[in-house]
Amino acid sequence: MFEVLKNSWALFLGMFMLMVGNGLQGTLLGVRGGIEEFSTFDMSLVMSAYFAGFLFGSRVTPDLIRRVGHVRVFAALGSTISAILILYPVLVEVWAWTLGRVLIGFCFSGVYVTAESWLNNAASNQNRGKSLGFYMIVQMSGIILAQQILTRGDVEGYVLFIIPSVLVSLAFAPILLSITPTPAFGSTARMNLRGLVEASPLASVGMFLLGGVYAAQFGMVAVFGTEAGLNVAQISLLVSAIYGAALLAQFPIGWVSDRMDRRVLIIVLAAIAGLGGLIAAFSGGQFVVLLIGAGLIGGTTNPLYALLLAYANDFLEHDQMAAASGGFLFINGVGAVGGPVVFGFVMGWFGPYAFWSVVGALMLVLAIYGVVRMIQRPRDVDMEDITPYVPVTAAATPVAVEVAQEVYIDAEIESEAEAAAQQNDPAA
Repeated sequence: MFEVLKNSWALFLGMFMLMVGNGLQGTLLGVRGGIEEFSTFDMSLVMSAYFAGFLFGSRVTPDLIRRVGHVRVFAALGSTISAILILYPVLVEVWAWTLGRVLIGFCFSGVYVTAESWLNNAASNQNRGKSLGFYMIVQMSGIILAQQILTRGDVEGYVLFIIPSVLVSLAFAPILLSITPTPAFGSTARMNLRGLVEASPLASVGMFLLGGVYAAQFGMVAVFGTEAGLNVAQISLLVSAIYGAALLAQFPIGWVSDRMDRRVLIIVLAAIAGLGGLIAAFSGGQFVVLLIGAGLIGGTTNPLYALLLAYANDFLEHDQMAAASGGFLFINGVGAVGGPVVFGFVMGWFGPYAFWSVVGALMLVLAIYGVVRMIQRPRDVDMEDITPYVPVTAAATPVAVEVAQEVYIDAEIESEAEAAAQQNDPAA
């Protein structure tokens, strides 16, 4: 870990500030939208717009990088983000916020792709998994800190919009001044979606459902809190509970997943998330009960993304793993774009606490489908053939997922080499 920090401290510092800025603007817009009397459905469109831009940016940024280089793309997207953050309180219109969220989603996606390609270039085969794990810790820690900053300012003013703009601007200084190599960026093969679904129906369905749930966590929780009458401190604590639980649960769940039938773990985690959704939905306005439900959801749904990716890789060949990442990102992205709209529509009809009912229902659907798949295919892969769990979240870009896939491939090749050596040497 020391080597990882030594080689990439500037990148981690810059990404931490970027995540503080991104985490702050998402929650802040949810709260401010309620003050400006935007409807729940209007805010669902605003929140969904971010993921539409993010999905588009994930596919376009690699071409931009190949055309003009990492540094120019990084600087251009960063300055655009900073400008949009300041414009939010100036153009208080649904159409302006929606357009701004599309652009900011596109830009953040491009920034992440660029930064993660630098991270991958700085990492070696021996520490790539650790680098990715620490990167995910930095991301979630930034979001958690952002919620604390939210409680220190006036959501009706301008200062809280200026702070993320400044943080984003400052984030580029350590990265651009300290990172010298410009990594190559190759084209990524894509696996046919039909082939991906046939290889692992459970992982494909899970990725789609998690896309909607993750998008709701990232944007609509603040909208729920505003509609439910929570104050700013309670909303920030609610969001912190979701990501704090995710941070704490990620690695223990990964350790367990390498030692048992992953389908069972997927079913258990999805069922716990479903239970958490029901607890939150029927909390009766008791904030502590709401926090417990939200913590259960955050601690299970975020690690589920990496778990589903690892499970799918158990059924893929080496050359299919890298190609499959693009397909999974697309499936997850479609769910993320549509998720907030569905949540906003349901909340508009049945009230704010219906938000948690939808989360619980989606996760219970995944749990039930997992049981169905176990009945349809009782025998799963042997324990010695499973690929290792690598921490990666539903917010991952193509680069982060490809880094995870490289770790999977390296581990599988090493395992096959050890098995071959044992066959050739009976005394081993």
